[in-house]
Amino acid sequence: MSDAMRNENDEPSRPRGSTRRRVIRRGLGTVAAVSGTAAALRPMLTARGGGDATALAEPPAAVEAAPVPGAGAALFDEVYRGRRIQGFSSAGDAGVDIRIDGRALGVMRRVDGSFISMANHYQPFPTALGTARAAVDQIGRAQLSANAEHHH
Repeated sequence: MSDAMRNENDEPSRPRGSTRRRVIRRGLGTVAAVSGTAAALRPMLTARGGGDATALAEPPAAVEAAPVPGAGAALFDEVYRGRRIQGFSSAGDAGVDIRIDGRALGVMRRVDGSFISMANHYQPFPTALGTARAAVDQIGRAQLSANAEHHH
């Protein structure tokens, strides 16, 4: 090394402050990453019951769903894992209207006659009941959106 790059102890010198800047940058990057993650997860964690931890620990109570206006004949109506699942014949593309705790589950019928849902979009099920049960397994304690309209 050149003499200009060595200090009195014959050790290579670093530009003053470069280590400090590096530590500060890493610290700020870490703070930004943690803050961003917390901000992204907050709506999911506080979506139920005002955001207290006990609301996340309790499974939702089975809801007595109101009759679905314009629904056809009931195909099934049962409580599965603490959630009320209902299926009605419908004039829509899928031929079935599935409700979980009174909220619509977006369902599509495939060419082979099986069903896929918005909760299990890439996994077909042979029956509407199987589709509803799989959706409950997939969403766990979360609630479906109150205005779940299916658009493709």
